[in-house]
Formats: sequence, C-alpha cells, structure tokens
Amino acid sequence: MSAAINSLTTVYHRIFGTVERIADAWLLGLLARFAFAAVLWGYFLNSAQTKVGEGFFGFFSIQPGAYYQIAYPAVEAAGGDIGAVSFFPWGLMVVLGTYAEFILPLLIVIGLFSRLAALGMIGFILVQTFVDITVHQIGAEAVGSLFDRFPDAVITDQRLLWVIPLAVVVLKGPGLLSVDAVLGRRRVNRATPLHAQA
Repeated sequence: MSAAINSLTTVYHRIFGTVERIADAWLLGLLARFAFAAVLWGYFLNSAQTKVGEGFFGFFSIQPGAYYQIAYPAVEAAGGDIGAVSFFPWGLMVVLGTYAEFILPLLIVIGLFSRLAALGMIGFILVQTFVDITVHQIGAEAVGSLFDRFPDAVITDQRLLWVIPLAVVVLKGPGLLSVDAVLGRRRVNRATPLHAQA
C-alpha cells in the first residue's frame, strides 16, 4: 500500500511539476491580465469616462462629477461650489485619480510597466474602498465580511477578488505575451554580443 501511495505521489509531482515549469514563466501573468481585462477594464473605463467631458477634447476636461465622486467632503465644505475647492490637495487628487483610472488599466491590459501599474491599481482599489466606506458611507451589507457564508459583498468579497489578479501580475510579471516581455527580449538581444548569438 505504501509503495502504491509513493508511486502515485511521484507521478503527481512529476506531472504537475512539469506543468508548473512550463506555465510559470508566461501563463499566470497572462491569465491574470486576461481576467482583469475581461472583468474589470470595462468597469474602470466606464467609471473614468464619467469624470471627463465627451469627445477627444473632453478627455482633457475634468467634470464636476469627478469632484463629487473623489473629493466629496471638500465639495461639501465649499458649499457645492467646485471652483472653491482648493487644488492642493483635493483638485490634484481628482486629476490624478481620474487619469489613473484611464492609464493604469490600459497599461495592465497591454502589459507595459505591468508590475508598477498593477501595484498602482491595488493602491487605487484600496483608496476607492476607503472612500466608498468613509465618504459615501455605503451600508454594512455592501461592505460584508470575509469568512462568512455570503460570497457576494461588494467590498470585502469583490474587491479581494479584484486584487488577486493584480497581485499575481506584481509578483509574477505580465507573462510572455506582453509589451514588457517584448521590450525585455529586445534589451537582452542588444546586450548579447554578436558572437554569442551565432
């Protein structure tokens, strides 16, 4: 019996060790970026579009709604007058938050500066969560709780699942099919002497 268990264990480790070696360098980052693109990119793009004007030139115009979404306490303190909200720190936060919501997801999807972009998105999600709870004061049922029997809380459950693929990109990289990988191969090829490439 012991010999059969040892044989099964050996076969198991051989099979999945091979799968891990083959897939580790390229598959995890690619799957994480695919999951982000399929589930979250549209969400963040739609959210970002609510913060700017319409059309090409509208992209460069931060709308009042952005202030209400990101810096509501400052807008409230200014009596609802967006023009009275100070640029430092509130206006700067609105501008950075708005354009980060456009740029960081795009960088993750195409795989350019992926680790840094994914780390930035994790920070963005943490700030978004803090604002949702403290500023927008969403209810306890939306906040939810980890390790309960309900897997559908908007904050604890969903946001944890949002962060996991981003953490994979931070820790494992974007995978082989990414701009980072292409640039890395070009850099290695330039650094390798011609006689070594032959």
